[in-house]
Amino acid sequence: MSPMARNALQPHATPPDLIRNFCIIAHIDHGKSTLADRMLQITGIVDPRAMRAQYLDRMDIERERGITIKSQAVRMPWEVDEVTYCLNMIDTPGHVDFTYEVSRSLAACEGAVLLVDAAQGIEAQTLANLYLAMEKNLHIIPVLNKIDLPAAQPEKYAEELAGLIGCEPEDCLRVSGKTGGGVEPLLNKIVRDLPAPVGDPNAPARAIIFDSVYDTYRGVVTYVRVVDGNLNPREKIVMMSTKATHELLEIGVISPEPVACKGLGVGEVGYLITGVKDVRQSRVGDTVTNASKPATKDLGGYRDPKPMVFSGLYPIDGSDYPDLRDALDRLKLNDAALIYEPETSAALGFGFRVGFLGMLHLEIVRERLEREFDLDLISTLPNVVYEVKLDDGKVITVTNPSEFPDGKIGEISEPVVRATILAPSEFIGSVMELCQTRRGTLLGMDYLSEERVEMRYTLPLAEIVFDFFDQMKSKTRGYASLDYEPDGDQTADLVKVDILLQGEAVDAFSSIVHKDKAYSYGVMMASKLRELIPRQQFEVPIQAAIGARIIARETIRAMRKDVLAKCYGGDITRKRKLLEKQKEGKKRMKMVGRVEVPQEAFIAALSNDAASGGDRTKK
Repeated sequence: MSPMARNALQPHATPPDLIRNFCIIAHIDHGKSTLADRMLQITGIVDPRAMRAQYLDRMDIERERGITIKSQAVRMPWEVDEVTYCLNMIDTPGHVDFTYEVSRSLAACEGAVLLVDAAQGIEAQTLANLYLAMEKNLHIIPVLNKIDLPAAQPEKYAEELAGLIGCEPEDCLRVSGKTGGGVEPLLNKIVRDLPAPVGDPNAPARAIIFDSVYDTYRGVVTYVRVVDGNLNPREKIVMMSTKATHELLEIGVISPEPVACKGLGVGEVGYLITGVKDVRQSRVGDTVTNASKPATKDLGGYRDPKPMVFSGLYPIDGSDYPDLRDALDRLKLNDAALIYEPETSAALGFGFRVGFLGMLHLEIVRERLEREFDLDLISTLPNVVYEVKLDDGKVITVTNPSEFPDGKIGEISEPVVRATILAPSEFIGSVMELCQTRRGTLLGMDYLSEERVEMRYTLPLAEIVFDFFDQMKSKTRGYASLDYEPDGDQTADLVKVDILLQGEAVDAFSSIVHKDKAYSYGVMMASKLRELIPRQQFEVPIQAAIGARIIARETIRAMRKDVLAKCYGGDITRKRKLLEKQKEGKKRMKMVGRVEVPQEAFIAALSNDAASGGDRTKK
């Protein structure tokens, strides 16, 4: 142990008043994982030889991109005034797509460390996470990180933070996750200021599940926070929502590697292993209780995360379809937010319709499937869920343009989001212009300080899932930040644009767009396909159509064989005869010919649009 804590408190024997549960919340790239690393080092629970950057990030993809995807809980000892305390820390993701992970973590804590980069200041996700923590009445400790940077302005941002939370600028702690400066005072402040967990040790056991992961060797590992009573190994437990009964094979704490223990008491955070092989049997937000002495009332769960964006995933080689299905089944065990169902496409064959929380989530899932399961995939253009009401009053949910009805349509409603954009005040004009072109409505504006402004917009979700983020970053030189949350539906003037090759609609290229943008989408797609599809033996028309009306057309010229190569001199009648013959043959070919669309064309046409969305890395 470090000299700071001479002896760690044993789980199950820890009095609740010596426990502090907290999580670290912040915008992307403000240094949550680095601060967590320093805490692990200073409390001495990680051997200095085993220490590495982003210690708690387990996945290769997290380490490469420098982002956290899964929350990680860890138990640390800390000594203040010769009393050893037990700190349960949860490191959370910062990206808007993983807000549901953050809300889970907050439910298992009494306090939150709100981290702000002293060089960048308050950003959209800082606000969003702060409001989440305030909703749950958590004690908030404001912290300015990266004070060792030359560009840091701690005084300026301390005032902004104090104005938001309602404290004094002096209350904002200054730390450096990189050098470790100020981390010890922060740990002392956590011990002194955060309330201890409250619960009844003699009541029937109640523990809330805030995460569950799948381990290849041990099955499902469920992370819980005990509220009342205690949990012991080898006793039978009940999941209150599903009423499923399991035996506790192992119970323990993460410190930072799993350590089995004799049980968990009030306020403690740890893990349970029941030998279950299906994550769906231990749902996040569920309450765990004893089978012999069950609790009557659960702790109130979480809402299941709703997918925002849908995209089709198809294997390039059709024989990989069973492998893709197995891979999605296995990935679902680690990612509760993944929803998928089988679908077929005339152009792409068999695949799955997958629901994602956002573009980054789509990108990460696809990359994990390609890496971990060695699959080559095509993803179709991402689209959102539309509600289509027909004239006869029937309502159809459309997750894919191919499901769009052909009959008389009464109205179409699309999902909208409430977006918060934080930007320096000099870029107000450019942000407003961008939001107006994306059918946004301004709800209000607030100045956080003289230089920074918070803008609130209502935007259609379909307008922001592709390249909105990139556009906003480029218009504001990278200074703006965005956070959004679902905000119901609105009716809109939407149409389905079909792409026809030789008069046949190719469902993979169909898209639902706003009436005003239909023409530009049709022209863009037709010209792109003209470049991508190779020349055939016959002329191929590429058309964009809304219903029966053609709105754009491009033509791929026919490949011509030089039939006159062996003609000598000026025998014009013979030449004409040969050309007429060729013409006849081409006509016949056109009638029976099918256009060969190479796989690369699909990938290029679909990926160019899809790849421009989301923020690929931490920004």
